[in-house]
Amino acid sequence: MNMQKPLFFDTSDGQSLRINTISTYLKDHFGCKIVKLSIDGGFTCPNRDGTRGTGGCAFCSASGSGETAAGSGDIYHDLDNQIELLRDKWPHAKYIAYFQSHTNTYAPLEELRAKFESALRHPDVVGIAIATRPDCLPDQVLDYLEELNSRTFMWVELGLQTIHAGTQKAMNLCYSTEDYDNAARKLAKRGIPLVTHLILGLPGESEEDMLASVAHICHSPVFGLKLHMFNLVKGSPLALTCSNYVSFEKMEDYIDLVIRAIEIIPPHITLHRISGDAPRSILISPEWSYMKRTILNTIHKTLKDRNTWQGRLAPEDIQI
Repeated sequence: MNMQKPLFFDTSDGQSLRINTISTYLKDHFGCKIVKLSIDGGFTCPNRDGTRGTGGCAFCSASGSGETAAGSGDIYHDLDNQIELLRDKWPHAKYIAYFQSHTNTYAPLEELRAKFESALRHPDVVGIAIATRPDCLPDQVLDYLEELNSRTFMWVELGLQTIHAGTQKAMNLCYSTEDYDNAARKLAKRGIPLVTHLILGLPGESEEDMLASVAHICHSPVFGLKLHMFNLVKGSPLALTCSNYVSFEKMEDYIDLVIRAIEIIPPHITLHRISGDAPRSILISPEWSYMKRTILNTIHKTLKDRNTWQGRLAPEDIQI
């Protein structure tokens, strides 16, 4: 593509954003501030209960990487409590219910329906985001998600993390790139938006490996992409076996890699995350990753300083 003029995705409020953020997309789509509320729906995972494996993914915390998710068991009540806490800060905002923890399509269809519909009954909730695994989308669940997508704003999130089989095995993912590709095609066929997760800095991967994973995702039919550094956290299997591992010694190294990734991501793909912080109470490394605001501000500044932007080097044959 090699565009010569900078591409700005949001110039409101004095901004000159060079990336297509999901917040900008949602603001344009709904005409107001949209906030995503994390929910623990009480699901488990086939990589924990023995169906596909045990122990969970090697990087996953005991909570299924949902430390900030509300999970009292009453989904409507959890959403309502979070909304009331945010009411003064964003009095006119609307909300997306984000089912984050563990695998949120790994349950009988009746249970999925009851929990998702409970979230959508809240008058301030305008959509739903559902995080799951590529191997947990049977046809009857896809049928329901397709119907859900016809009447509300939604997306499905798949954790790919890496395309490399050796890393997938070492991280005990218990699914493959082929599983992801098949799931992406099935979602696209039904018109269901897909957001894909990638972890940068997994043990044993080079920068070329990581950028190859980014490129692979960009050639699949995705609505959005989440990138973040590998955080070693307490309670994860890797904390026991690789307690001294650090994915990126310096923040600058991570930022440089993210900029290179952003340049090859086509402009139509929304970026839902370009960093990822873990609660300081469980974070082992990198010790700087909790500095989310500093990381984001530096990424935006570096894009400007280098006069680059999302999609500047994206190939022209990307599937949209």
